[in-house]
Amino acid sequence: MKHSRVVLFTLFLTSLLVLPLQAANHKKTQTTQQNGIVLAMFGTTVEPALQSLLNIQKAVQKAYPETPVRMAFTSNIIRGIWQERSADPEYRKVHPEIPEEILHIQGPLATIAGLQDQGIDSIIVQSTHIAPAEEYLDLCSYVEGLASIKTIKAKYKPFQQLVVGRPALGTFGTTHAYAEDVRQAAKALAGDAALARKDQAALVYMGHGNDHFPSGGPYLEFAARMREFYPDVLTLIGTVEGFPNLDDVLQQLKKDGVKRVLLKPFMVVAGDHAMNDMAGPEEDSWLSVLKKEGFAVTPVIKGLGEDPAFVQIYVSHIAETAEDAEISLR
Repeated sequence: MKHSRVVLFTLFLTSLLVLPLQAANHKKTQTTQQNGIVLAMFGTTVEPALQSLLNIQKAVQKAYPETPVRMAFTSNIIRGIWQERSADPEYRKVHPEIPEEILHIQGPLATIAGLQDQGIDSIIVQSTHIAPAEEYLDLCSYVEGLASIKTIKAKYKPFQQLVVGRPALGTFGTTHAYAEDVRQAAKALAGDAALARKDQAALVYMGHGNDHFPSGGPYLEFAARMREFYPDVLTLIGTVEGFPNLDDVLQQLKKDGVKRVLLKPFMVVAGDHAMNDMAGPEEDSWLSVLKKEGFAVTPVIKGLGEDPAFVQIYVSHIAETAEDAEISLR
């Protein structure tokens, strides 16, 4: 009888030690499940170009394997095309390689809501745009609107933390100097400078730009840093929309007596702009115009998302945004 009481007492003490550990582990799991990441991308409809976006997602998942990572496309037009494709049995048969997440891709608002509906209330929305222009600023407006939601009872507030990670070339503010982000982008693209150097060519980037927003500044500063870090390679950048444009690039190439050009998109994906506006057969493509002006041109149809060093910029921005917001990612 005495032995039985000793055994029962021992079991009781053991349970007192084990239960707190179980509770701690349960709490740890709950905390991990409450955090999430949304990768807000402009998107693309060009199937091979999707690899750039998937590369970014895989890199973030590798950095935070216990955190849900979702993609969202900010372009309404691109999402609409994927919705049509997802409902087309023939398209799905011809393209079995397309992930279901792409076929049913949503915008940032719906993607954030989907995570919140799963109980995830601390979310980093990482912009994968290049410059802090129209798409990025609209994204910030969406997120700020959702983050401002308040409830009568605090426990029903949908988000504890909802923040935006800055784009590749940084953004306004004093927390993270945009000039340092520009320098990091230039350092990440050392491989492009090496390729141009090998060809004894000028490195010309095509950015997207914007007709309604002064997005040229970050691009020009980026090109200046490239010339600073790799002084033996003339690096220039133009944009499809806004300033600087192809004419500005042409003037500088002629002024410097350039004969050969390495032409590359300064975009996350080598999509429609890269394949048509940059390197297409039409007379007004950058490739055609440069050739007509007498330059020997080598186009490189690869998005920045195909460069592992550039992809890491977004991973770093997520880490810094998480630290700023005191969000613990795993």
